[in-house]
Amino acid sequence: MSSKKYVYLFEEGNSDMRSLLGGKGANLAEMTRIGLPVPPGFTINTEACNEYLASGYEFPSGVLDQVFSALSQLEAHTGKGFGQKDNPLLVSVRSGAAVSMPGMMDTILNLGLNDETVQGLAQLTGDERFAYDCYRRFIQMFSNVVLEMEHNQFDEIVEKFKRKLSLIFDYEIPASELKQIISEYKLLVRQGKGSDFPQDVKEQLVLAIKAVFNSWNNQRAIVYRRLNKIDDNLGTAVNIQCMAFGNMGQDCGTGVAFTRNPSTGERELYGEFLVNAQGEDVVAGIRTPMPISRLQEELPSVYQQFLDTCQKLENHYRDLQDIEFTVEKGTLYMLQTRNGKRTARASVKAAVDMVSEGLISKNEALLRVDAEQINQLLHRQVDNSVKLDPIAVGLPASPGAACGKVIFDADMAEKLGEAGEKVVLVRSETTPDDIHGIIYAQGVLTSRGGMTSHAAVVARGMGKPCVCGCEAIKIDPPGKCFYIGELIIREGDTITIDGATGRVMLGEVPMIEPTLSDEFEALLRWADETKRLAVRANADTPQDAARAREFGAKGIGLCRTEHMFMAQERLPIVQEMILAESLEEREAALARLLEFQRDDFYGILKAMAPYPVTIRLLDPPLHEFLPDKETLLLEIADLKYQNADHLVIMGKEDLLKKIESLSEANPMLGHRGCRLGLTFPEIYRMQARAVFEAMVQLRQEKVETLAEIEIPLVMDVAEFVYLKGEILDVYEEVKTGSGVELQFVLGTMLELPRACIVADELAAEAEFFSFGTNDLTQTTLGFSRDDAEGKFIPVYLEKKIIKDNPFAVLDRKGVGSLMRIAEEKARGAKKNILMGICGEHGGDPSSVEFCHIIGLDYVSCSPYRIPVARLAAAQAKLNND
Repeated sequence: MSSKKYVYLFEEGNSDMRSLLGGKGANLAEMTRIGLPVPPGFTINTEACNEYLASGYEFPSGVLDQVFSALSQLEAHTGKGFGQKDNPLLVSVRSGAAVSMPGMMDTILNLGLNDETVQGLAQLTGDERFAYDCYRRFIQMFSNVVLEMEHNQFDEIVEKFKRKLSLIFDYEIPASELKQIISEYKLLVRQGKGSDFPQDVKEQLVLAIKAVFNSWNNQRAIVYRRLNKIDDNLGTAVNIQCMAFGNMGQDCGTGVAFTRNPSTGERELYGEFLVNAQGEDVVAGIRTPMPISRLQEELPSVYQQFLDTCQKLENHYRDLQDIEFTVEKGTLYMLQTRNGKRTARASVKAAVDMVSEGLISKNEALLRVDAEQINQLLHRQVDNSVKLDPIAVGLPASPGAACGKVIFDADMAEKLGEAGEKVVLVRSETTPDDIHGIIYAQGVLTSRGGMTSHAAVVARGMGKPCVCGCEAIKIDPPGKCFYIGELIIREGDTITIDGATGRVMLGEVPMIEPTLSDEFEALLRWADETKRLAVRANADTPQDAARAREFGAKGIGLCRTEHMFMAQERLPIVQEMILAESLEEREAALARLLEFQRDDFYGILKAMAPYPVTIRLLDPPLHEFLPDKETLLLEIADLKYQNADHLVIMGKEDLLKKIESLSEANPMLGHRGCRLGLTFPEIYRMQARAVFEAMVQLRQEKVETLAEIEIPLVMDVAEFVYLKGEILDVYEEVKTGSGVELQFVLGTMLELPRACIVADELAAEAEFFSFGTNDLTQTTLGFSRDDAEGKFIPVYLEKKIIKDNPFAVLDRKGVGSLMRIAEEKARGAKKNILMGICGEHGGDPSSVEFCHIIGLDYVSCSPYRIPVARLAAAQAKLNND
């Protein structure tokens, strides 16, 4: 027998053993340790799971011996016998990973029942209906989880009997019919599996443990881990616990509760309860439960004990708790507690309130809120000033509003959502197998289930609006529609759901931008007091700049001037400039563009004053401003077919020749950025003049500005020196003409590996650097972003070749190493040179942390990501300094 310990009784563990016992096992042990009413049990640790999976689904030596030894101690503790007919011990077998994965893995209840022990349970309790109801549930759950049979096959048998007896609820089925249902269940198993349902309780237990271990690698668990960036190597523990029965009558029940509202964060008990039910009935959405407040009416003696227990747990863990409990014959049992999943709004409010209550510190509050999650707070909501006519109302399970086409199938939701269509997933209730569809849907609507059902919990975690338990809708999946009275809503019709109120509206309704709560503002103030990194915005218009300031930006880290060229009234002038045959023609077009550019820079510098604005000179290749070649070819062919004017056709053909002359095999590595400025220096001279003239105008208006003029795609100091000379030459002309001296600096983007390697040489001439991590990732990995993200990055992620999309989360090992080299070389040459990042990574928490670690001065991101970056910057300091 192995000397390695794989099995721990609850009284042997504590909450610090999460990685070994899993979150559920560690918390059951902790609740036992602090004296709460927990049914006795034991945990098979995560090491056993990992060794089992690594060895090709074989138990490590000694595991089963330790399991049955622990089971003997449960028998001694309870006075019951596992498999004993007269006084049977029944157990639950439940998963429990170190990181909470609600509903993703498997559970079996009532294990230990067979044709003999069910009779003993009936005699022992004096309740034959209860005993056979437990056996029915056990056979169905075991057959689904362990024998891998579809649960709806068993549901159909139950529904048949309910129709025959004109019953609504499962618990109304009498014992005589339950016995018939069980017989049909066992026949279904024999027909489906070619063998009888196992009667040996030890065999049941071994098979159940295997099934839970195996469920670590089921498809929904894999998808969930990928979505939430959970390590695939953690494994799950298995918790084996004496059953507490919530389905023994009207003085029994089961429920799920949160110590604070997980949608709003309000300090109020929030949850649901079902009388005469087992736990899976609540979380699976099989029945729509009653609010937890009704527990006070139904079982008043239990209610106060439950309130006291909830407060004790929250004070002990110093966090919002998600609790599962069962009441058996008026006695309360705690089955689970864990830090509750919550919306971003609730996360912020609970954290700030707990600081006020003295439960946690400000620093703990900053670390308590998921930086990525707070992006949810910036989502749109239904405009309540408009009169709305809801077609149905359900439970407000996850806030925010969503509008999209009705889709009934998770696979179809994924397909359409991935293609960019807005869809709302509509189901009777969701199951963990629907997670891929929920990811791609705008929101979720279910006809059954409550605010702690699978759909609600998963949607809240993702920041998706969700309306549950909307019983007015009758779903007809084969007909691909749902009914509300005589109203029919078909697949593809558009609906709007309001997760804050539970309303469902036909069509698209007006939305409003979100407002930020006082708690949110307080948290971000604490973040600003803590962080070292400055946070700027990527903004190309005065409107973007103004919004960025509202969100707390302290400057613009990237103003992309090419976006200004795309405006409808400017594009013909830009094309005229590109098609010019001589320098004189080109300069004439540039002179007209100068007026537009000056106004652009005036507006954006004024909106952000007195903070700095980094203005990147024209970067993309010129062909991007010209018509699409294929479209132009078709247009010319059509004109010729119609015998159009010869001069018009010639003009189009001249344009085609120019497009062909500018065409490049790989334009992202071609004639763009500073290469364009070197070939046509008059373009950059025009842009520099527009910047300086806008600054002169603002100085005359007593507005102080700071422009950081940025030269893109530099690979060598000689490029920078040449273009720096051109820009300074223009400045001298403007200064001489206006008599005004301006405050500006010249720098470059580091977006090529060679630029990072020669950063010391560049630093001798440049006054600031900004990492353009989008292009630096492309040129370091050799990935074309537009092609890679749609074609092979998903395969790389699925095959675990890479952990994250490198265009979303900074590649620390490759791209990050180049950034480290550049930072060290640049600061070695010019100690106080300003360095930041302006790629899409500037709003990603992991990437922000890396920027803090290597000593950058700022990150820059899109306006709506600024609150994320502010909080992430504070968390980076707290976690790394």
